[in-house]
Amino acid sequence: MFEPSSRYHGVPTTTHTLADGRTVTHLRRRFLPRPDELTSVGEHVVTAGERLDGIAARRYGDPEQSWRIADANRAVRPDELTAVPGRRLRITLPAEASAAAVGGERAWR
Repeated sequence: MFEPSSRYHGVPTTTHTLADGRTVTHLRRRFLPRPDELTSVGEHVVTAGERLDGIAARRYGDPEQSWRIADANRAVRPDELTAVPGRRLRITLPAEASAAAVGGERAWR
């Protein structure tokens, strides 16, 4: 349903039946990974005017991966991660690659 690079990849779906009998399929809740279980591959120091998508483009080669930086830094409001220059952001492997890295495999560039 979702590309492997999507934050919703692997999130199970469920269905809900409406009063009129129609069935609606929707995603279940996505649980955030525990940041301490993600393998750190670097750090980024925020400079004035930076945006999370720009950092993701440089670090992961894809601006749509900004959610990975938010997950790694426990961001409830991702914009706050870049609001103050000088903030240090953890750059990590995604959860599935972190688990593989612990097992001795490298699953992420």
